[in-house]
Amino acid sequence: MKPKVMVVDDTEGVRELISMIMQRAGYEPIAKASAAQLLASFTDPEPDIILLDLVLPDGDGLELLPQIKKQWPDTEVIVLTGHASFDVAVEATKRGAYHFQNKPFDQKILLLQVERALEHRRLSQETSALRKALTTMSGGSAPIFQSPGMKAVVRTIERVAPSDVSILITGESGTGKEVIADLIHTMSMRSKGPLIKINCAALPRELIESELFGSVKGAFTGANVDREGLFRQAEGGALFLDEISEMPIDTQSKLLRVLQEKEVRPVGGRTSYKSDCRIIAATNRPTEEAIKSGKLREDLYYRIGAISVYLPPLRERREDILPLANAFLKRFDAQAARNISGFTPEAAETLRMFDWPGNVRQLQNEIQRAVLMSEGAMVDVKDLSITAVMSAKEDSELTLMEAMERNTIMQMLKDTGGNKLETAKRLGIGRQTLYNKIKMYEIEA
Repeated sequence: MKPKVMVVDDTEGVRELISMIMQRAGYEPIAKASAAQLLASFTDPEPDIILLDLVLPDGDGLELLPQIKKQWPDTEVIVLTGHASFDVAVEATKRGAYHFQNKPFDQKILLLQVERALEHRRLSQETSALRKALTTMSGGSAPIFQSPGMKAVVRTIERVAPSDVSILITGESGTGKEVIADLIHTMSMRSKGPLIKINCAALPRELIESELFGSVKGAFTGANVDREGLFRQAEGGALFLDEISEMPIDTQSKLLRVLQEKEVRPVGGRTSYKSDCRIIAATNRPTEEAIKSGKLREDLYYRIGAISVYLPPLRERREDILPLANAFLKRFDAQAARNISGFTPEAAETLRMFDWPGNVRQLQNEIQRAVLMSEGAMVDVKDLSITAVMSAKEDSELTLMEAMERNTIMQMLKDTGGNKLETAKRLGIGRQTLYNKIKMYEIEA
């Protein structure tokens, strides 16, 4: 969409001249002849830039500035006047103006100022989106990423999220790959479009292509109606392909063709349609290992991994454990209508020193359980299930990680009433992986 530049000036010739300059530069001009017309447009979509004359027949531009910034806080205002003074320029800046331009103006300088104002607006929106997203993730508490590794991840996201480049998020299960995908989409230029998600490990081989690309009636047994497909649902937004290395290799080949040609053909269809969505993918497998083992096509990896973001496991970023735990505590305490103020020093140290084989997902589940089980004003060591697991390890041949994994699987099976498909989905692993672990840990149905 063309950036909207509103021109507010009572002189018709000036309005027409500036409008023509803006239109030729690729902007969409909106002309207003008075303060009343400007105020009446407050119900309209906000412009990107306002070129505001300070002297209007029915209002003072300086008085209008605070009203404009209150109604349209992200709109940048460049003040135009033929009665310039240093004091007026300073006052206009104090009231929210981005820049001050004398009349008569130089066309090139004015266009340069508009271009810089647009860039400033874009950067401000990105920073605002990042702050809002991180605040939402942290429940309004202190920043949840304190470790150098995650601060580097956030810096990378700040740079690449506004673009349309494909992004591959890697890291162990439970490190927060889906949360980072949400953050990337929130900060992108497509944030007003949908973010459609699919766990590639959760769908049977025969259904995943229909789910992704859509299908026509009669394409296969059970295809009783035309199916739209996730690529079409994600039009104008983004498609998050979680656990992409679990996608069948032949489907990966078809996906690569879609990404290269930007066209999708439904299963059983004869015609293709254009696709316009950003790809964000994730895998819990090390990419080199996945490629060597034949789980991930190398050419697909190069296509989706133009930018790769690695999320370190929680045991490698212990600085993040307590900020995350406090954020989860605040959220679950509010949901349960409790009045828990925090963790005892012993509980906090136990959380910090634990290795968290299930990473952030496991930490979140642990805090939710602790909030429900705690009987005091603070979560104590006795309220933490990891304490019992650590004690049980002494009498077990299982490693600590294995004991925690077995305990997590058993609890999730209990929560889902023994539904293995739902359990695998919640744990973020494939069904076969779940079956293998149930057998290995001798977990009874």
